Amino acid sequence: MEKIEIPALDTAKAAEVRAGFAKMEKAGQNLGKLEEMVVQYAAMTGKDLPEKLKSALILMCGDHGIAKYGVSAYPQEVTRQMINGYMRGTAGATVMARHAKADVFVCDVGTAFDLSDLPKVYHKKVAWGTEDFTQGAAMTRQQAEAALQVGIDMADKCIDQGYNLLYTGEMGIGNTTSTAAIASAFLGLDPLQTVGRGSGINDERMKIKRQVVADGLAKNKPALGDAMDILCKVGGYDHAGLAGVIIGGARRRVPTMVDGVNATAAALLAYGLYPECRDYMLCSHLSSDLSAKAMLELMRLTPIVDAGMRLGEGTGASLAIVVLQAALDVYNNLSR
Repeated sequence: MEKIEIPALDTAKAAEVRAGFAKMEKAGQNLGKLEEMVVQYAAMTGKDLPEKLKSALILMCGDHGIAKYGVSAYPQEVTRQMINGYMRGTAGATVMARHAKADVFVCDVGTAFDLSDLPKVYHKKVAWGTEDFTQGAAMTRQQAEAALQVGIDMADKCIDQGYNLLYTGEMGIGNTTSTAAIASAFLGLDPLQTVGRGSGINDERMKIKRQVVADGLAKNKPALGDAMDILCKVGGYDHAGLAGVIIGGARRRVPTMVDGVNATAAALLAYGLYPECRDYMLCSHLSSDLSAKAMLELMRLTPIVDAGMRLGEGTGASLAIVVLQAALDVYNNLSR
């Protein structure tokens, strides 16, 4: 991939919005995170604040070779079933997106299924799922770069259509296992500190999941903190696609609202590849999954919502977007 330039934040625009809040008929800074979120949004875009957000949920879908070990409460076929649900608008992700008045873009970047019968899906498959990372690398560098480019291209597509906020969702059975491996490799943590219950697995599956992560790390030995090496060795195509979305948005000064633990792992990869990307991330919520807090602390991202959620698929980000729109309404309509 060619080097991507990430622009600096617009500190003058941030100061202008902060001064606007200071003039409001309220006690100083008692809007807390709402106020800071609007200031951050202004610094990211470098533009006058919009009356309304035009938000795009980009759902990256990819399957994981390690799903065969039973690391999830669900079989791999559920990936396709969930994508069908997105097309019908009956999945939790699409219900929450409607509440947030957001549009949904579903992208097959690496599922193990033929989705050609679903014309509304963006067909960008790099491979038919990742390899089993307990036996070797999950993907080649060429495949990782291709999946990152898919995300960058999807970000460009949405931005060209006038979307002023992107947000991240993902689907792929087994992806929290890959997320735990990414977190362990990036942060140098033992799998005991990163492997969570994901889809709600029991103790028996939890033991298997921890062993799969430990085996993958031992086999591949990803370099500590090396985002590209970690992505290739233990990452997923859904992670890569979302990292590309964040990078693509940052390049064009469009913020990304980061969702739960899997999307946070993708954000961590984007941060590792381009540290400046962190300046263009808004953190939606604190996932209850085990590694979320450690990853967010490394990137110095503060969640807007803490509701004990771990559904993923962009649901927590949809909730946070409602909060962000409320904060923008306050700024645009409160007397100054």
